[in-house]
Amino acid sequence: MTRSDLVIELASKFKDLTHSDAESAVDALVEAMSQALIRGHRIEIRGFGSFSVSYRAPRMGRNPRTGASVAIPEKRIPHFKAGKALKEAVEIKMTQQ
Repeated sequence: MTRSDLVIELASKFKDLTHSDAESAVDALVEAMSQALIRGHRIEIRGFGSFSVSYRAPRMGRNPRTGASVAIPEKRIPHFKAGKALKEAVEIKMTQQ
C-alpha cells in the first residue's frame, strides 16, 4: 500500500472527507510521527505496533572488494515492532490462503 492508496482508502471509508482532506490528514499523521521519532520519542499504537529509534554503535567493517578496513560511524535508525494483535491477524490471514 502506498501513501496515495492510503489517502484513497481513508477518503472512501469516511464519506464526509474530501480527497484533499484525507491527503492532509495522512500528511499530518506522517509528519507528527516523523517529528516524534526525530525528537527521540517512542510511538505506540495499541493493536498495531510501536515505532522507536535504535542506536547502532560505531564499528569496523570491511570493504568487500578490496578487503580494507572501513570505520562505520554510529547512527540512529527508525525501528518498528509489530504488536501482538497485528501479528495474529497477519498469521490468521496467511493460513487461510
